[in-house]
Amino acid sequence: MEAHSRYFDEHFAAGRLLLYGPVMATSGAFGLAVLEVESEAEARRFGEGDPSVRAGLNRFEICPMRVSAARAKES
Repeated sequence: MEAHSRYFDEHFAAGRLLLYGPVMATSGAFGLAVLEVESEAEARRFGEGDPSVRAGLNRFEICPMRVSAARAKES
């Protein structure tokens, strides 16, 4: 999972991830990431490249989204 965290940190620093983190749902926790990519194929490569997915610890789903509005986090 340390490699998973590093992978996400690196992609966030490179600007490919807009946000990511755990979701504490009542049915059980899961991770969520919002990527800014050019294609579904690029998103799939990101998911397949996740060390935790490659190790069989996690899986991923891709759900396309059209952004209607967004706001940057204020400092």
